[in-house]
Amino acid sequence: MKVRHVGEREEETELQMTPMIDIVFQMLIFFIMTFKIVLPEGDFNIKMPLAAPSEGLPDDTQLPPIKVTLKAGAGGGLSSIRMGTKALDSIGQLRPEILAIVGKDHGPGSIASETEVEFDCDYNLKFEYVIDAITQVSGRVEQGPQGEQIIKMVEKIKFSPPKKPT
Repeated sequence: MKVRHVGEREEETELQMTPMIDIVFQMLIFFIMTFKIVLPEGDFNIKMPLAAPSEGLPDDTQLPPIKVTLKAGAGGGLSSIRMGTKALDSIGQLRPEILAIVGKDHGPGSIASETEVEFDCDYNLKFEYVIDAITQVSGRVEQGPQGEQIIKMVEKIKFSPPKKPT
């Protein structure tokens, strides 16, 4: 890097790499120390209908999937919701209904780990209503001795094949 001309001799200034490397390492340490690992958010075991492999005979010991039907109204809003044959007034009623089926027992081998929910959503339904319904059936947040804890309810979620509006 040329700085100035002094007579016929040119002075060159060297870049000091040591302070630059020190700053890079300080920034790296800062970002590593301030990085906060959050619980997996939105980590669902979801089977999409078009990518699902062909299935063989169903297992007799396995519970049939709980079918949740979400109907779209004008503009893509939620007009009705059904769980099986039962009509629900709001998405908020899904969680108590699911809890009544799976109970409070969680973990490997429990009913909650084996239960599967199948969503049948209208083609024009806004995505936010689908996510709200998935949130209601997949788990809840409870205050525990170590702060907020995510309690998983239903881990197996799948979708019916989409149907174009008629």
